[in-house]
Amino acid sequence: MALHRDPDHELRLFQTGEHPCGYWPDRQARDLVLDPQDERLARLYPMALSWGFRRSGDLVYRPHCQGCRACVPVRIPVDRFAPDRSQRRCLASNADLECRILPAERTDEQFALYQRYLQHRHAKGGMDEHGTHEFDQFLIGSWSHGRFMEIRMPAAQGGRLLAVAVTDVTELGLSAVYTFFDPDEEKRGLGTFGILQQIAWAQRVGLTHLYLGYWIHGHRKMDYKRRFQPLEYYDGRRWLLADPASGSLAL
Repeated sequence: MALHRDPDHELRLFQTGEHPCGYWPDRQARDLVLDPQDERLARLYPMALSWGFRRSGDLVYRPHCQGCRACVPVRIPVDRFAPDRSQRRCLASNADLECRILPAERTDEQFALYQRYLQHRHAKGGMDEHGTHEFDQFLIGSWSHGRFMEIRMPAAQGGRLLAVAVTDVTELGLSAVYTFFDPDEEKRGLGTFGILQQIAWAQRVGLTHLYLGYWIHGHRKMDYKRRFQPLEYYDGRRWLLADPASGSLAL
């Protein structure tokens, strides 16, 4: 079906067939996907982010499941963000680390870390079998304006790579695509630290938002996003400010 009229031609939107949900194993999922053959995807992607879509490789999608609205698009208005006590502790405990932003080009060091992370976090889930082709296909794609934010030990201590935050850069904000880190350094809270560094990055370059993808109430791996305040969520029509005292987002 057509999503809206473009000056040149209609933007087509497809609905996938049902497939196993990646978050709840007892559920089936479906997605809305922007036409992957549309040559304008790179230009349309920022607008799609504002509609609650997300990128995975070259696909721009949004969950569209029958009878389920668990996946809620969320973003942080970075100029209003204030770290809480736990996040300030995370910043302090990782103050020795060095961050640098690089083009989205795979290195052997990054790929080795990615494999270790998947084998620890997603053992026997399919992703742990990813090779270099799947890495490029999933995290880089062919048209996105992505960057790799590397988080390393200080150069004086060898500069070992600890984490990579894959980030898309658009005129509307940054989009946190995926973060992988050294499983032996889990106590550092590198996932949280990566988001805090992406917020600081957006602030430095004058972007208004960091898009975090989907928040899922009650899901252990996704509920952490509610800790970043203030937080805005998309209700299908507009972005609204979430109530930090609420355990869920009103839809």
